[in-house]
Amino acid sequence: MDKTYYETSKKMEEAGVDPEYILGWQSGYLHMPKREEQRITEAWEAGYKDGLEGRTDGYEAWVKASA
Repeated sequence: MDKTYYETSKKMEEAGVDPEYILGWQSGYLHMPKREEQRITEAWEAGYKDGLEGRTDGYEAWVKASA
């Protein structure tokens, strides 16, 4: 893995991004196969797409609000 993978993952975790988005982004960034259809969520799909494209700034919409 490269520096971008680790730095972006850490940044998203610290920002409170939906874990499904993070997992999707990591999978897409690493060009892993998609999940089984029944396990794909909207957040995971968005993260996967951004990861495939190498985007590191698409996660802002997936920050979970603090309770």
